[in-house]
Amino acid sequence: MSNLITVNCEFASELVCVIPYAYWLHQNNQLKGVVTSEGMKPFYYFSDNVEEKFNQRTFNINENGLRNVPNDWIHHSSGKDYGFFTEEQQAEANGVLDYSQWTPPPYRKKYESDLFKDLKPYVVISNNYNIEYGNDIREMKRYFNLTALSNMFYYLQEAGYNVIYKRPTNTEFAPDQNELATLLGGFKFKENTQQGVMSDYDLCGYYDNVYNLKELSQQKNYNEFQMSCFSDAEGFITTNGGGGILCSYFGKKVLFYVPHGKELREGYLTKENSYIKKLSNSDIHVVFDEDRKDNYSELIKQVKNIFK
Repeated sequence: MSNLITVNCEFASELVCVIPYAYWLHQNNQLKGVVTSEGMKPFYYFSDNVEEKFNQRTFNINENGLRNVPNDWIHHSSGKDYGFFTEEQQAEANGVLDYSQWTPPPYRKKYESDLFKDLKPYVVISNNYNIEYGNDIREMKRYFNLTALSNMFYYLQEAGYNVIYKRPTNTEFAPDQNELATLLGGFKFKENTQQGVMSDYDLCGYYDNVYNLKELSQQKNYNEFQMSCFSDAEGFITTNGGGGILCSYFGKKVLFYVPHGKELREGYLTKENSYIKKLSNSDIHVVFDEDRKDNYSELIKQVKNIFK
């Protein structure tokens, strides 16, 4: 394998499959450099040779560079053999990678700062709003709607926390195909409420203790800023996917909301040898709500249990 890494895969795969490999190479004096997507340089702080070349990401494994790293599939290291496993073998494989050349960089140690000391204690809520699997935007399930957000904002305020709310607009970084389709389609996160049509950003303005990361990060490097923010958080409430994986790099309490995806598989997020746990030994909690049938009610219960 070449020790000059060139990738433009989706964000989640880069966080899990590429960056820990690059850091392992760095620790073993074998990393020549990294060619990656726009905005990713802070994730490779340990390398002096990082080129942000790509303005778009791709899921195509034959084009995105994942073929050239030890783990080319984010969900397990067993490749296509997974379909021939017994249920017990599948449970063992879920979320488990080859860790022989895999060391996550210590982002918390690197990015700790005093930037957010006046907001402590605070909880980060990490949301997203994107087309999923190329489907109609109305079919998306992996997000917190305004009712869920309002319930979480209110409870955390009463419990004595500030909230930093993160929901990218897909302009902060190089987008993948789903993010690009959301942008080009002009889809905006807005819902009808008693106060009229409202966005999640509008909702933040109704709470004195809620701060929009997008507004806080203006004129700053977005990824470096958010990692500084995450380093001092009390914990995270997040959907599964790339945003949730990033939350799991900081050794804090992480509450995952999982309405669909491979993370629904047994033990995927909860086993001690899952990559989610090995990123930083975070305190992982999971609410499974397949196809959002529970309508966030269990999520709100767990928010109250975890962030008292």
